[in-house]
Amino acid sequence: MTTAANSTFPLNAAAVQAAVASSAPSPGLGTAAHAASHAATEASASSSVPRPVAGAGDSSGISGSSSGAANRVPERADFDRITAGGAFAVLDQLAVIDAAGADAGSFLHTQLSNDVENLDSGAARLAGYCSPKGRLLASVLVWRADQTIRMLASADLSARLVKRLSMFVLRAKAKLADLSTTHIAIGIAGEVTAVLSRIFAVLPDTVHGVVTTEAGSLIRVPDAPAGRARFLWVTSREQFESHRDMLAQQLGEVPAALWDWLDIHAGEPRITAATYEQFVPQMINFEVLGGVNFKKGCYPGQEIVARSQYRGTIKRRAMLVHTEAASAGDEVFDSADPGQPCGMIVNAAPAPGGGVDCLVEIKLASLDSASVHVGSAQGPALTFLPLPYVLPSEA
Repeated sequence: MTTAANSTFPLNAAAVQAAVASSAPSPGLGTAAHAASHAATEASASSSVPRPVAGAGDSSGISGSSSGAANRVPERADFDRITAGGAFAVLDQLAVIDAAGADAGSFLHTQLSNDVENLDSGAARLAGYCSPKGRLLASVLVWRADQTIRMLASADLSARLVKRLSMFVLRAKAKLADLSTTHIAIGIAGEVTAVLSRIFAVLPDTVHGVVTTEAGSLIRVPDAPAGRARFLWVTSREQFESHRDMLAQQLGEVPAALWDWLDIHAGEPRITAATYEQFVPQMINFEVLGGVNFKKGCYPGQEIVARSQYRGTIKRRAMLVHTEAASAGDEVFDSADPGQPCGMIVNAAPAPGGGVDCLVEIKLASLDSASVHVGSAQGPALTFLPLPYVLPSEA
């Protein structure tokens, strides 16, 4: 191995879900066969990494095309903006989803892996939405915004997420809506307190702390490398445009892929179309990050998730790596056992020195291998980097 040191709502709802589960194909275990079975339905879905502008050249090792300056490949100067001052990014890779109605909190509490019913207005939580077999269909950041429960999820899963959750609302007073045409998430990082104070009188000072005003919701998220503060501003597109010139003058705009890189270096995975239904939460460290509440009531897949936690050791985890080229959903192979994949790329983003940095879900046994590669045992090698948090001992 190459390493480097670096910087249950009403019971009838549960019955409906069980019926859906029994009619659905069994999810795979991250194998090539499973990936192929999803290829047709996911052909139009993008990966977790915004693609470079066509014709601009792709030195990141991530192929594809996109449009708009915010989606270009980050340059070294973009990364330097975070450490030398501050910057913002328009995060169109994220979708804003609302759950409104008197039962919104209690309904989502029965659907997600974390406690939503007791979520107060000053905090956000990571949560997963699982299949009945415990595989993650989506990962979300959830908080209360005025009278609604608001979520951020991968944009390429938002329509599917809203549709599936809406199937199980039944008689509950709750309505799901994708607000992405009217609302937006902005990532802001660096020395940004003075700039944000022009928009918000009070700033959240703890990770996943939330301040909500007429300007929207401001959420503190794990710091960038070198301890630079990071915030998510979720607001209406109209509100953002009223402040955009000020942000551009005081901070400067960087590509959205840079925010993905910051999330990767925070060790926070995001489920996208490329990794839909591939992982039990623990495989991607989700319980370590506070995304699973093992004391709450039932939710889809709870039995599988709890069994993984309490009945035997966890044999797969997410690790931070660097490699020459990779995309979310790519399988990785252990040189000592090249006939079958030992893991899968969860998220990938261009790195400041070239290539890509990734979160990879991998068998713990393969960490002792001489080498692990993307795509095949002859593909680009992975260099393992330290996570910003400690994983619990599986001994």
